[in-house]
Amino acid sequence: MDTKAIEATALSIRSLSMDAIQKAKSGHPGLPMGASEVAAVLYGEVMKHNPADSAWVDRDRFVLSAGHGSMLLYSILHIAGYKVSMDDIKNFRQVGSKCPGHPEVGITDGVESTSGPLGQGIAVSVGMAVAESMLAARFNTAKHTIVDHYTYALVGEGCLEEGVSSEASSLAGNLKLGKLIVFYDENKISIDGSTDITFTDDIQKRYESYGWQVLRGSMYDVAKIAKLVNKAKAEKNKPTLIMLKSVIGKGAPNEGTSGVHGAPLGEEGVKQAKKNLGLPEDKDFYVVPEAYAYFEKRRAELAKLEEDWKKEFEAWQKDEPELSKLWDAYWNCKQTGDASAPSYNVGDKLATRGASGKSLNCMADRYQWLVGGSADLRDPNKTAVKNDDGTFSPSNRKGRTIEYGIREFAMSQVMSGINLHGGLRAFGATFLVFSDYLRGSLRVAALSKIPNIYIFTHDSIYVGEDGPTHQPIETLASLRVIPNVQVLRPGDAEESQLAWEVAIESKDHPVCMAFTRQDLPVYAKPADWKEKARRGAYIVKDTDGTPDITVFATGSEVSMSLAAAEKVSKKVRVVSVFDKTMLDNDETLFAEMTGGASRVVVAEAGSRMGWEGYAKKSDLFTLNDFGESGPAQKVAEHLGFTAEKLAELLNK
Repeated sequence: MDTKAIEATALSIRSLSMDAIQKAKSGHPGLPMGASEVAAVLYGEVMKHNPADSAWVDRDRFVLSAGHGSMLLYSILHIAGYKVSMDDIKNFRQVGSKCPGHPEVGITDGVESTSGPLGQGIAVSVGMAVAESMLAARFNTAKHTIVDHYTYALVGEGCLEEGVSSEASSLAGNLKLGKLIVFYDENKISIDGSTDITFTDDIQKRYESYGWQVLRGSMYDVAKIAKLVNKAKAEKNKPTLIMLKSVIGKGAPNEGTSGVHGAPLGEEGVKQAKKNLGLPEDKDFYVVPEAYAYFEKRRAELAKLEEDWKKEFEAWQKDEPELSKLWDAYWNCKQTGDASAPSYNVGDKLATRGASGKSLNCMADRYQWLVGGSADLRDPNKTAVKNDDGTFSPSNRKGRTIEYGIREFAMSQVMSGINLHGGLRAFGATFLVFSDYLRGSLRVAALSKIPNIYIFTHDSIYVGEDGPTHQPIETLASLRVIPNVQVLRPGDAEESQLAWEVAIESKDHPVCMAFTRQDLPVYAKPADWKEKARRGAYIVKDTDGTPDITVFATGSEVSMSLAAAEKVSKKVRVVSVFDKTMLDNDETLFAEMTGGASRVVVAEAGSRMGWEGYAKKSDLFTLNDFGESGPAQKVAEHLGFTAEKLAELLNK
């Protein structure tokens, strides 16, 4: 190791970080100034990466879970030679900058994951490690190794206090993800002061109990950090936590205090910090020449790593033509099988969760790269995949079914990590009401344009006996308001198959599918229903001439509306709203669906929020209070949510 060059790089990270934050008059200097060495060692000595090609599939991944310290990442990416210019650094936290306040995947070259909401980054790194091991098991051969990389993450106290880190770390230990290495910036400071006021866990014992290897060292011994990484790599059956004692804001006048965590140093503070660190006091955005020179040399060496891999990959392609075709399908989301979609007859009755299970198996047969599971609800969610490669485990890395346990938040972030890694597509499942546990992850997935597939079952009061704790009322509305999230609530088995097709096709947004526990009849549809449903809605039942009333319904309320329409003498058109958000945004389709009716009624077993623009308040056949415990139909009768009650409303 060129210790002097690595230390020069760490010093340069401190220099760029304090100046960028001061220029922006906003940011978090504590972490990048306190933990510069780990970034310098990783990018300079440890990681397999190529700044000239940040998309190299066999690169090591690095996730800055403590995303508030983003200047650490931007600084090392700039110095290492990624497409992060000095002008980008100088525009830190400005509108349109490639260096936003917290790292955002797709914005900055070399950033692997959007981070900032604490704890979510370490959970994403677990997903990346899962993906690496799955792909290695599928594509490596006795003669050729084409998937062989590590996932690294940097966490702080805040990450380890958030519950999602516990969920994900427990799962990682259970799965024995030996190629996951996490660094803990142990500075003992948070925004409100010393972490002793709230956080006195024995982290070593905690992580050892999860099944991790735990190593200790100092942030400022770069040679020791590299040795600790080598020791971590030698442990094949455990993820590793490397605890590095550090001083937050090292070099700043207020180093070691909460004051340096999240505020610029101030002009005088920057001057004093530069003096303390031995940096030129009259130069802003200074990079030690030795750091640039070191990485200029390293770039050629790192590029050769990828060139060597490409040669190995080409030899593998020649020796394994069938695997090569499969590889192409995995990385480009191509079909790998020809399974037929399940077929149904009008009048067939089954819960849409059951129909989803059939569709999932169809998709799993068509696309071998589809992987996932549920949060300990495989049978209720109907997510058992038949004839697959079994359950993913330490002894079966080819398994496509992931047993997440009761860890909804971690499940969602692991899905994001798998999908960000590439080569696989992940789904996850739980009850609709428990989407609340993963909402923070869903929001970040939407922001990051990650096409996670969410299966949410037990979608309404018809859950029945489990009562209001399990009966979602406001949930659909709350999911729909998240930008870039597609929410589908199929009305029958055929719509459930279409929902799965739409979900698989998504490339840039999460898709949430809400399915029923109770049986629903398959209803007759017009020939062009799929085309219209993909736009948002289609007419299930029409009338001669202009309808008196148009009912917009979703999910189980489509068949309810059809039944109610038969009980009234008025001309009633029934519209199935497959995707409300799309319909909201398509004025032409909305007008076509309404059909000139003088009155519009909405039917959905959930909150009226979001439907107010469709109909007057008295014509919103919705639910605006929590449910009740009892048999499903009795609950519906108790709440006045039946076809008979809807018919009474239509007759008014």
